[in-house]
Amino acid sequence: MAITDLIPPEVKGDDFYNALGIIASIESVKTILEIGSSSGEGSTESLVNSIKNRSDADSVRLFCMEVSRPRYTKLVGNYSELTFFKAYNLSSVSLKEFPSIEEISYFYNLVHTNLNQYPLEIVLDWAEQDKKYIEDNCLDINGIEIIKTANKINYFDCVLIDGSEFSGERELYSLMGAKFIALDDVNSFKCFNCYKILENHSSYQIVERNMNVRNGFAIFQKKF
Repeated sequence: MAITDLIPPEVKGDDFYNALGIIASIESVKTILEIGSSSGEGSTESLVNSIKNRSDADSVRLFCMEVSRPRYTKLVGNYSELTFFKAYNLSSVSLKEFPSIEEISYFYNLVHTNLNQYPLEIVLDWAEQDKKYIEDNCLDINGIEIIKTANKINYFDCVLIDGSEFSGERELYSLMGAKFIALDDVNSFKCFNCYKILENHSSYQIVERNMNVRNGFAIFQKKF
């Protein structure tokens, strides 16, 4: 499936969808970053619905990142009227931060995840397609840092890492310190290492996980 294709929502009506909605309803959660919003009909919908029901919705900011321009256009069309919603057509990480072919191949051969359902050649081709799209559309920038700087945010209250299959770990490096870190596809290259890092991190504790929902999800909360 091409990065320009509109795709049906994946996080929809399941445990992860519900858990994200609960977090977005917490009063102390004021800044939320979602990486990989697509057209906004899945996890974005859960976040938006919870924020809309808050009495302090005017003090909440939801930042949505989507690199695919067709999906971004649909996303904006769905939610642009909401004052707390702000969308960015940016890559979450720059091209120099993308994992190398060797790194992806090493992971694929060493760690058995759901990614191994596909031949390595196809997986590597996906990575090259992602990189080419970023390069061809002049999106070679660390969008996370752009959003943080533009909005004077050091640490988000909640982040959802669900973008490119190949950028999850790099995204985490820019997002450590968030109160809540939600990971989708932990049984894949995307967030496998993110999960292991947070699982063994002294500052984070796991609050919810389900490895049987699609490729597995996990949510971590900062201890202090």
